[in-house]
Amino acid sequence: MTISIIDIFPALWKGINITITVLIASAIFGYSLAFIAGLCRLSSNPILRGFTTFYVEVFRGTSLIVQLFWLFYALPILFNINLGNEFWAGSLAIGLNYGAYMSEIVRGSILSVAKGQTEAATALNMSRFQRMRLVILPQAVRMMLPEFGNYLIQMLKATSLVSLIGLTDVLYHGDILRSSNLAMAPTIYLIVLLFYFVLALPLIWLTRKAESISKKGVAN
Repeated sequence: MTISIIDIFPALWKGINITITVLIASAIFGYSLAFIAGLCRLSSNPILRGFTTFYVEVFRGTSLIVQLFWLFYALPILFNINLGNEFWAGSLAIGLNYGAYMSEIVRGSILSVAKGQTEAATALNMSRFQRMRLVILPQAVRMMLPEFGNYLIQMLKATSLVSLIGLTDVLYHGDILRSSNLAMAPTIYLIVLLFYFVLALPLIWLTRKAESISKKGVAN
């Protein structure tokens, strides 16, 4: 079967919904885990700190593809733990992986807040929770924004891996087209690249916006 360039776009468009929903779910998992793990690594509880350190080092030190396969294939076989379907396995794998990386951004940003801010809050008789919520986190979040934006773009690109476990995203439909139209493979994958670039454009804009907000926060 021979196809034209015009036929490629509607075929790839079928996978847009999966790509976007996996990105949204992965981002929710990833940012939530980043804050939880980042704060836990600053905890005075050695067990909590040790557990989160183990999580961060394991997921930063191993391949995302292996993690994806492990969650989807190995967990049900070894521990009878079924994550539901390909969507949740893929989203959780990406979220766990990037959450580990972003937890270091959270931890580093919190530690970067001037000690004088904490001392001033302590002088105002604020509790530790109040100091974190009202004084430290608002300043730290400004510093996190640019890197969080960059990792959101990275997560978008990582969503292409879910095609390996059968999710019908943009790349999956591109592979199907390529398998029956080998001569069109360069064109198909060029258009796949364009799809991901167009999807990344609003995220790039958000990242630049976050950078401007961050710089404004520093100026203040």
